[in-house]
Amino acid sequence: MIEEKSMSEQRKIIHDDNNGLDYVLVGDYYIPMLALPEENRPIGYWGILRKEYLKKHKSGMYSYLLLTGKLDRYLADLNEQAQEWYELIEAQMRSAEGVTEKLKAQNPMEWVRQCNNIRNRVQEIVLSELVYV
Repeated sequence: MIEEKSMSEQRKIIHDDNNGLDYVLVGDYYIPMLALPEENRPIGYWGILRKEYLKKHKSGMYSYLLLTGKLDRYLADLNEQAQEWYELIEAQMRSAEGVTEKLKAQNPMEWVRQCNNIRNRVQEIVLSELVYV
C-alpha cells in the first residue's frame, strides 16, 4: 500500500540515482531540473547562416541538436571551421591569381576589384560545401 504524504511533508527537491537528474516539486508534480550547457564561443556569421538553413531545410537535425543541448557547440565549431577554410582558400586564390601588394601599389582599383571577386567566389564555395549541405 502506498503511503501518501501531505504537501508539507514532501521534499521540494529530490534526486533520482537511476538517471542522475534532480527534480523540483511544482504543485503536485516533480519536474526535472534541466539546464542547457553554456557555450561561450560565438556562433558567428557562418553559424547563423547554418542555423537558418537547418531550421528551414533540416528541421529534424535542428530539433535534435536543440533538444540535446548541442546546437550552440555545433554552430560554433562549424563557424570556426568555415572561417579557417575561407581564409585558406582566399589566400590560395590571391596567390594563384597574382593579387599582391605590388598590384595594390600599382593599380589600387584593379586590386580592389580582384579582391572582391575572390571574396565572392570563396564565400560561394564555403556556403555550398559547408553551410548549405
